[in-house]
Amino acid sequence: MAEKPALALLDESGPVIGTRIKHLTEELRQFRRIVHQNPELSFKEHHTTERIIARLQIAGMSPQRYKNTGCYVDIGEGAIAAALRADIDALPINEYTGLDYSSTRPGIMHACGHDIHQTVMLGVALTLWEIHQQSPLARTIRIIFQPAEEQLPGGAVEVIAQNALEGVPRAFALHCEPKVDVGKIGTRIGPITSASDTIKIRLTGRGGHTSRPHLTEDLIYAMNQIAINVPAVLSRRIDVRSGVLLAWGQIQAGVAPNAIPAEGYLAGTMRCLDAQAWYQAGEILDEVVEQVAAPYGVTVELEHIKGVPPVVNTEDETTMVENAARAELGEDSVVLVEQSMGGEDFAWMLQKVPGTMIRLGTRTPGGITYDLHRGDYNPDERAIGYGVQVMASTALRAVRWEIAKRSAEQFRTSNTY
Repeated sequence: MAEKPALALLDESGPVIGTRIKHLTEELRQFRRIVHQNPELSFKEHHTTERIIARLQIAGMSPQRYKNTGCYVDIGEGAIAAALRADIDALPINEYTGLDYSSTRPGIMHACGHDIHQTVMLGVALTLWEIHQQSPLARTIRIIFQPAEEQLPGGAVEVIAQNALEGVPRAFALHCEPKVDVGKIGTRIGPITSASDTIKIRLTGRGGHTSRPHLTEDLIYAMNQIAINVPAVLSRRIDVRSGVLLAWGQIQAGVAPNAIPAEGYLAGTMRCLDAQAWYQAGEILDEVVEQVAAPYGVTVELEHIKGVPPVVNTEDETTMVENAARAELGEDSVVLVEQSMGGEDFAWMLQKVPGTMIRLGTRTPGGITYDLHRGDYNPDERAIGYGVQVMASTALRAVRWEIAKRSAEQFRTSNTY
């Protein structure tokens, strides 16, 4: 069969993708630096999208643009074996790395590694395309360059609505991890990121003098009770193992020390590691806020902005990536990573199909541990090549998996009496 020579690569000892991407190493490094110098915010990634499309077309591929920004490309023949996704947007953060290729756009920076992500997936596309030209893959790999991960509810929702996952049996993604050394990946079966919603509460009353709080609605006191007791009540109404966390980032009210204000505002995020508990918390939040505020007579307006569910990694797909990493990077290249309370819109894709997100090590061994979403984030660029190795090898494993599954189905059918 046509697919056998390409998939036979997986039976070789030692890394097989690493030997095939050496000629791409410098090009991918330069591509990433151009992306880093020219960051674009969510749903404004027009030049970013054009840059990706142009390189894929030069190689001979036929990428398809999404309605606004972002694109995808299919490589191979026949049914889809897997989708690999990279996010491409930047953040509204000032860069202060001092690098020669720092952002040229004030107030905008790739501080979350999306420049690395898209470069890795470009390298995967180029590598799989070269393999496909030499020995056609009998299944298709879809590579998605997704916009607006940093914007809630996220660009994943939009590309799913445009049939990004049509015919896709599983999905994979990676995310830079500054706490893991370059040359290693971090994995975890089950929840690896948190659900993340935005909560906004506006309180109103008549206002009054601080010497006579009994003659008005003591709005400041009511705000304090909401800020303290709503998170406490949620922690008693929902299984504590789900990791529900409501934390406030904004509390605003008042202009004078002797005046009870007529209006106040709280805003924060609600995070959760369990999808079912996430839905449950959303259902009871209104009730809890109203009950806590009721004794103080204030008027409450609650705005609950749904963000993303948790990313829940499935066992089969996680094992597939781990096997790819060990084959390409060595037996000790896979480490268990902690759960993150950060949100990630790849979760919407995993609501539709099984899959996994891995953590790509970006810390120089013995070097600084840079945090994400900071203006000094400076990943080790060697992570690009390692990411290509792991994800391209994973894609080939997904192709082999689908072929084997189809063969097993045909065998069962032919032996049914």
